[in-house]
Amino acid sequence: MEESFVTHAKEVLAKDTSVVPEFWQTKYRNEASKNWDKFYNRNTTNFFKDRHWTDREFEELRAGHAFSESKPVLLEIGCGVGNFVWPIIERNPDIFVYACDFSPRAVGFVQANENYTESRCRAFVCDITKDRLADTIPPRSVDIVSAIFVFSALPPEKQADAVSNIVEILKPGGRILFRDYGIYDLAQLRFKSGHKLEDNLYVRQDGTLSYYFSTDRLRELFVQHGGLAELENDYVVKKLVNAKLNIDSDRIFAQAKFQAPIDSGDIEAAMSGAVLDKQPGDSMNAE
Repeated sequence: MEESFVTHAKEVLAKDTSVVPEFWQTKYRNEASKNWDKFYNRNTTNFFKDRHWTDREFEELRAGHAFSESKPVLLEIGCGVGNFVWPIIERNPDIFVYACDFSPRAVGFVQANENYTESRCRAFVCDITKDRLADTIPPRSVDIVSAIFVFSALPPEKQADAVSNIVEILKPGGRILFRDYGIYDLAQLRFKSGHKLEDNLYVRQDGTLSYYFSTDRLRELFVQHGGLAELENDYVVKKLVNAKLNIDSDRIFAQAKFQAPIDSGDIEAAMSGAVLDKQPGDSMNAE
């Protein structure tokens, strides 16, 4: 990011000195999943467009990429109504996708989709900050975890718990593909006074949270806490130009890749008591 832009952004943010009262802060943090469930009740499957761009940003998502095995396993966290799932399955005939979200309504939309079949996809409700992924997914079985605009919906004090949860099901050498809102993004600068819970954390009108990431914050979460190797960690800046109003503005996203240690012994401590012989599509619990 250009130094002049960063200076301007800091000046804008410094003017917002008020924070949401403690009662409401606690309520918004504790009701994150509830408010997203209300969001999907209002908007059903019509709000977000299908994400056909992800394989342009992450080569690991391209069919036949050398990183993945012949039948790669992917977990999408925060799957919403399937806007990432269906393009990936369509382009990759051999991939198996686990898809989870903390909104039961969103997961219901995925399961009701005409393309849903448990031979290719298993969608389930999970709050990754507290529900153990390994109760549904075999530990050390996932090649790729996609974290696309999901961590921003989590309170920052719970983000490290989500990382630990993900690391448990990631294969040695498996990767996390991350993209989310970056610090000084246009949306952050546009928040009016009365929406800030803490630095870089805001609440929207509908009660959903929005956190804006720095690359240092990602390094803290995934490298220092999660024990992963940092492959990429940078900002993506998209310039928006309104010629009619002669206004330029920046959308800023934090984009990164992290990799689990190749030596499975480095993450063995997280795997005690885990079931390792399940295959994708199998149930971890008796039905």
